[in-house]
Amino acid sequence: MWLAKVHVTLKPVVLDPQGQAVQGGLKQLGFDTVKSVRVGKYLEIKLDAPSRQEAEHLVNEMCVKLLANPVIEDYRLEVTES
Repeated sequence: MWLAKVHVTLKPVVLDPQGQAVQGGLKQLGFDTVKSVRVGKYLEIKLDAPSRQEAEHLVNEMCVKLLANPVIEDYRLEVTES
């Protein structure tokens, strides 16, 4: 059994209105030192695969086909034995 941890974030050139809203809220709460906020997604996926390499391959396919939009998002993943 493998555990994949996937972080999906907007590419740096893509505007992040949700991040800007969070930053505005933090400033209203007095956190004036915050210079920028970017919002993303975090997913944990448990899967059966014969090897770590195969698990990474499968999760990579999941990211390309569904979990991340390659036009506007980047992703990184980590697979560990669970």
